[in-house]
Amino acid sequence: MFDLKAIRENPDHYDNAWARRGMEPQSAILLEMDAELRAMQTELQTCQSRRNDASKSIGIAKSKGEDATEFFKVVGELKAQMGTLEEDVRTLTDKLNAALSRIDNIPDADVPDGKSEDDNVEIRKWGDIPTFDFEAKQHFDLGEDLGQMDFEGAAKMSGARFVILRSDLAKLERALSTFMLNMHTTEFGYEEVSVPLLVRDQALFGTSQLPKFEEDLFKTTSDHYLIPTGEVPLTNLVRESITEEDKLPLRFTCLSSCYRSEAGSAGRDTRGMIRLHQFQKVEMVSITTPEQSNDELERMTAIAEEVLKRLKLPYRAVKLCTGDMGFAAHKTYDLEVWLPGQDSYREISSCSNTGDFQARRMKARYRPNDDKKTKFVHTLNGSGLAVGRTLVAVLENYQQADGSIIVPDVLRPYMGGQEVIKAS
Repeated sequence: MFDLKAIRENPDHYDNAWARRGMEPQSAILLEMDAELRAMQTELQTCQSRRNDASKSIGIAKSKGEDATEFFKVVGELKAQMGTLEEDVRTLTDKLNAALSRIDNIPDADVPDGKSEDDNVEIRKWGDIPTFDFEAKQHFDLGEDLGQMDFEGAAKMSGARFVILRSDLAKLERALSTFMLNMHTTEFGYEEVSVPLLVRDQALFGTSQLPKFEEDLFKTTSDHYLIPTGEVPLTNLVRESITEEDKLPLRFTCLSSCYRSEAGSAGRDTRGMIRLHQFQKVEMVSITTPEQSNDELERMTAIAEEVLKRLKLPYRAVKLCTGDMGFAAHKTYDLEVWLPGQDSYREISSCSNTGDFQARRMKARYRPNDDKKTKFVHTLNGSGLAVGRTLVAVLENYQQADGSIIVPDVLRPYMGGQEVIKAS
């Protein structure tokens, strides 16, 4: 969402920013609705003032024993006129808010221009890509050969894009989650939160999944939605609230199941764990002042990278271009881990600064130390990491010729000292 006053003061700035995202100019139609709405509100106030004057005149006339019929008539006419205006104001307000709610966030000046992922900018690489004296397998072949990754069994009970992990692979998934959470909470100051997996529509509106991306969500018969990411409940912890500046930044983390319909991914990653309807993810969310948010994005991205470094998984960091950024993002870094079985880098984390875009939708503010007037916070979110994709990366990078998997050193304490995963 956007500040209409700011758009009125500098419409070219916003139109130019939206043009960088491949959008048509938006300010003219927004400001036309805004002007019409403000005119209606002014007329409504005028009617209210005239009605108050007429009501006073009725009292004066009665006190003098005079006929107040004309004043009663004026009050009745104004009441009817006000009823129509109030309905028109509500209708136009809803129309304007609906238009605002579907417009992408403006990109930071530092974001590269581009149309697709092909225009993203690689900013660094880390780690040596492993070499094998055998043909590297993809994770689903490795997992099925181990007898511990079952897509067919999951399909019988749930359909496509689900998986059952068993034995050591189930333990490995748990070990990854615990390792990530422990790192975030004990070393980097994130508060662990256990979050609801079902939320109302206003929570998803606040973090910008609704109304534009409803087809990507699973909705229940009770009008709840299954969360697509832990970002939703974590960010909504500050909705409709005012936080003192001294308490910022707030940093939250959680492990949650995430649910996505994958409506736009037909034919993509149909086999394996890369794109599932249900998956585990460790999420990071930060709530900051505007002055802190750029540094906080760098910090958050570095923490996500630290997970990969400790797992000794080669990766690259890319800055997303304007055409590949998410709807709510002001600036985004993606981390892409190397998958030997695919001979390519694949996304494993996305860290974004949304500026005050989500905060305006959630009415999330803070009170500056030197100012009585509240301001909107800035919100940031990042995967720290997607657990299933991290498991995929471990399987493919740590595979051996006999199909067994070496357990990364940092995970062995969480695996009871186990060093190798072998077939069941």
